Amino acid sequence: MARPAPLPLPIDQVPASIRRFCDPAAPGPARAMAARGAVPVKGFDQVMLLLQLSADADEVLAKTARESLEKLPENVLHPAAEGALVASFLDRLGELFRERDDVLERLAANPALDVGTLEWIAQRCSERVSERIAVNEQRLLSAPRVIEALYRNKNTRMSTADRLVELSARNGVVLDLPTFEAHVAAIQGQLIPEPSEEPLPSDVDFATALIEDADDPEAVSAPEDADEAEEDQVKEQFLPLMMRIRQMTSSEKLRLAMVGNAAARAFLVRDKNRTVAYATISSPSMQEAEVLPIVRSKEIGEEIIRYIGNKREWTKSHEVKHALVFNVKTPVGMALRFLPHLRDNELKTLSRSRNVAQPLKSAALQKIAAKEKKDRGDR
Repeated sequence: MARPAPLPLPIDQVPASIRRFCDPAAPGPARAMAARGAVPVKGFDQVMLLLQLSADADEVLAKTARESLEKLPENVLHPAAEGALVASFLDRLGELFRERDDVLERLAANPALDVGTLEWIAQRCSERVSERIAVNEQRLLSAPRVIEALYRNKNTRMSTADRLVELSARNGVVLDLPTFEAHVAAIQGQLIPEPSEEPLPSDVDFATALIEDADDPEAVSAPEDADEAEEDQVKEQFLPLMMRIRQMTSSEKLRLAMVGNAAARAFLVRDKNRTVAYATISSPSMQEAEVLPIVRSKEIGEEIIRYIGNKREWTKSHEVKHALVFNVKTPVGMALRFLPHLRDNELKTLSRSRNVAQPLKSAALQKIAAKEKKDRGDR
């Protein structure tokens, strides 16, 4: 969703009350005074003037105007954030004060704020601001992309995400989220909490799971040749996260699959609930670096293996193709498709493996024999 035209606005679109102070054709000293807030304009006009100059082509002037904005008292800044200003000015105000919840809250509640700006705020705002956005149900229903942005924002409470999904489904609004239909099904018949001042205990647990991260996605899975004792040791390292995930509801797992980190996805993709596992492997957050330890795991279901094997971006990797061929849960037809990509020593290992289907072993032996025959003929 496009945001309003960026500042600076063409001078003929600037309010007449401040035009002479920010006109690029005006004398430099006069414009410098305006950037310092030393001209006779007050209230909304003062804020708009400084916002316009904060985007000026003259970097020194723009920096001075931004510094003057930061020094404005709340009794000037807050009414401007709530006022019926031109959408471009409100957008710039949100951008410059993106770390100020007191400003963003007022912008979010301002009906003059462009919906593109509201979506931009919803994508990155704090929990406090997301709660303020989430209570304006009428506006949200008219702008589903804002709901989607809140859902994807890690700072949005889990209970709020449930409430927004339920609100959308109840009003016939289909969200563009991979997990939407599954999330709707997961909360059917549940009591959806009303907005509250403080987060619920389940919100705190969900937020904690989001920060229990791993530096390396491969650290969550044991290497291909690890024995069961080593794999258990790896899991023990992430036991707190694993236990939190086991205690989650299906809707919490579905959202965690989208907004969680690599460590969370490494556990979720092994979930016994096939919907959760599939939502995880197909999540837009899933990175290529996470795929190899997943496909090497003995705990992955065939549906997940099929998804990986049909994902061209991931099967460009030789390591992924190798892991698919050696995974006992890979369908034979799919494994045979990747067999020609194996190296000679890998084919020999495959032909002796006790953990793969006989057709694969036979195909490997045939390729080895064909290669040896060709080598004899070349001599």
